Amino acid sequence: MKSKKPEDIGEIAVIGVDIGKDTFHLVGFDQSGERVLRKKIKRLSLKSVFEELPRCVVGMEACMSAHFVSRMLRALGFEPRIIPAIYVKPFNKGQKNDYNDAEAIAEAAMRPNLRTVTEKSQDQLDLQAMHRVRSRLVARRTAIINQIRAFLIEQGITVRAGRHRLQSSFETILENRRAEISPRMRRTLLGLYGDWLWVDERIKSISSEIEEISRTEENSAKVMTVPGIGPLISTAIVAAIGKGEVFDRGRDFAAWLGLVPRQFSTGGRTILGRISKRGNNYLRMLLVQAANVILMRPHPGMRSGLARGCAGL
Repeated sequence: MKSKKPEDIGEIAVIGVDIGKDTFHLVGFDQSGERVLRKKIKRLSLKSVFEELPRCVVGMEACMSAHFVSRMLRALGFEPRIIPAIYVKPFNKGQKNDYNDAEAIAEAAMRPNLRTVTEKSQDQLDLQAMHRVRSRLVARRTAIINQIRAFLIEQGITVRAGRHRLQSSFETILENRRAEISPRMRRTLLGLYGDWLWVDERIKSISSEIEEISRTEENSAKVMTVPGIGPLISTAIVAAIGKGEVFDRGRDFAAWLGLVPRQFSTGGRTILGRISKRGNNYLRMLLVQAANVILMRPHPGMRSGLARGCAGL
């Protein structure tokens, strides 16, 4: 089916956008569900094309640049909806191609009870980027440390567990075990140690900036009043949910994070399993780590609550 003529374009009720690196595919439907738009456009012409279209609902999958596109369309007067890919998949029909994907997105966007992703502001995206860079650097540092340990073990040298123990004893090991470590292996280990120190400085720099933001950002400062929550977790929460207005209660936030039991209920019988582990893996990891710290070193005001909770088990 071809798109309707330009004079009929005012009938559009919803547009599905399949976002690509250089091209976007648009499929639009009218109120009756008939397709009235099917178009491929360049990324650079996205704004000019939508300026000529009637204001309506615009659906897109949650992917790279979705928040940028959403903010741009909202500024033009459209009603953008960012949809998780898992909720689009049931509407896919036929073979996999960009137009079929855009059509599925448009059909999903028309659903009245659709769950959408909250549009992130530029400040949230900045915070999110900083956390992701820091997370990657921490993973890289761990890989470097593990490689140093592996090379030392190959030389018959073991070091007690812990990053700080290895760092404090590294130069002493190279000096005292000079006869056991070949010059080539020594150069390799020193190169890895230099990488480690550089990554450490990058992590400290980003962590310092995150800590500064946590003190000046209003919502982050409020979150830090919760015991066990510091600059890292508070800014990660703000980057993920902003003010948290999308959640009616704290339990909804816990369910979104995947911290509630997975449910297998049928026939009026409720069966609960392990936690679902849905949602933001990084944020869930940080909160679980904070909970472990609280359990090991309870806040004075939480001791009685923890005691009551343990007594009820």
